[in-house]
Amino acid sequence: MSRAAVFGTGSWGTAFAAVLADAGTPVTMWGRRAEVVAQVNAGVNEDYLPELRLPRTVRATTDPAEAAAGADVVVLAVPSQTLRENLTRWGSVLPRDAAVVSLMKGVELGTTRRMSEVIAEVAGVEDERVVVVSGPNLAHEIAAKQPAASVVASRSATMAERVAAACAAPYFRPYTASDVVGTEIAGAVKNVIALAVGMAEGLGMGDNSKASIITRGLAETTRLGTALGGEAVTFAGLAGVGDLIATCMSPLSRNHSFGVRLGQGMAVDEVVALTRQTAEGVKSCTSILELARAHGVDVPIIEQVDSMIRHGATAQEVTAALLSRPRKAETG
Repeated sequence: MSRAAVFGTGSWGTAFAAVLADAGTPVTMWGRRAEVVAQVNAGVNEDYLPELRLPRTVRATTDPAEAAAGADVVVLAVPSQTLRENLTRWGSVLPRDAAVVSLMKGVELGTTRRMSEVIAEVAGVEDERVVVVSGPNLAHEIAAKQPAASVVASRSATMAERVAAACAAPYFRPYTASDVVGTEIAGAVKNVIALAVGMAEGLGMGDNSKASIITRGLAETTRLGTALGGEAVTFAGLAGVGDLIATCMSPLSRNHSFGVRLGQGMAVDEVVALTRQTAEGVKSCTSILELARAHGVDVPIIEQVDSMIRHGATAQEVTAALLSRPRKAETG
């Protein structure tokens, strides 16, 4: 039987811990805040998923070494922009033969590195041990045990299968794949596209407008992902269009909801103050844009979202800039 460690007690980390436990994999979670750890040990996480009653095989600790001890699957579910800092503190405790799973969907600011690259660099984890889990997995729906599927991608088929077996719960179906790059890029970029779709909704635009943004956003994602070595088929699957649709259209998506408020005229700081959260796309849009420019990839939607987040462009100005671009044939 596998044993898992989950580093991070936020919404998705907690939901995935429940998935692992429901699949028969005992879990020890690591949390930074003692009060959240105490809640988890009482069978709940009131701060993030109050509706979820955790299985008894999920426990938590504030000690990273205790969480990691004996685990053959280690799941990293911390905010992407804090990954380097966290691994610098406790990356050395990760077991040397464990599969190291990234649930994070972002590109690091300043370095434009993907999360798997940060894991390899800081924690010394070999590429073959890194596994990326991504798909249309809204945490609150997973917590409610609504059926969902996801991609489990690794360069090592053995590691991908180890993780897939550990999380194959009755309501959660994993599909193994080898395209780590494509899976990560799809997961990161969809957050930025969801901001744009939310902005359109906040402006009062309808489904035609939102579908247009989603489709052209998928084209941008595919261009960038394949330029970096990802496989085009990945973007037509669960980690690509599946996750994109869920994140862009669901009111449960933080990126979508954040974008709606921007479209309604609120400033970024105002939305953060109201929601007490910063959506991942807000943090990653600049690094994704820098990554695209470094590889000569045209990403107009991402560019306009970044202009709004960093330079204060209004939603109306962003819309006008996109609609006034030179026309061309749709070739992807």
